[in-house]
Amino acid sequence: MGSNTVFSQKKTDTPLITKDTLKSNNIDPLTPAKAAFYSAILPGLGQAYNKKYWKIPLVYGAIGTSMYFYLDSQKSYNQYRDEYKRRLEGFERGEELKKYDDATLISAQKFYQRNRDLSALFVVGFYVLNIIDANVDAALTQFNINDDLSFKPNVYRNDVTLKSNVGLIINYSF
Repeated sequence: MGSNTVFSQKKTDTPLITKDTLKSNNIDPLTPAKAAFYSAILPGLGQAYNKKYWKIPLVYGAIGTSMYFYLDSQKSYNQYRDEYKRRLEGFERGEELKKYDDATLISAQKFYQRNRDLSALFVVGFYVLNIIDANVDAALTQFNINDDLSFKPNVYRNDVTLKSNVGLIINYSF
């Protein structure tokens, strides 16, 4: 038997300098706030700021349709309300609403008032949804999406039981 001495590392006096391999992404934390502000000023402007131009017709279509139904319901409500007021004051019945009795006019007023109020809620809802969409879209565009981060479901065969198993592989490459 003999004895051997083994040294694993050689001592050096030079300092080690590591190179930074991470790429810095220019992330602007104010981008979501800017997009939301632009959409609050003019609906669809935040979507244009995010370069999602295909969403602008959807924003104006939703808000415009709701506004149309609001204005149409308001017009019909005023028409039935004015006719009912005229009858209470003792004037002759109008030509176009002559066939309706007072109970029908009251019912029509309630119907159009409810539709008007719901349409107003939809206008406000779509306006707020426009702002939220611009904000979230601007925030999500700053996420790093590349092949180094992957999420892949996998089906593999168990060697012992020869049954198929479902697995999940999560890889992050540095």
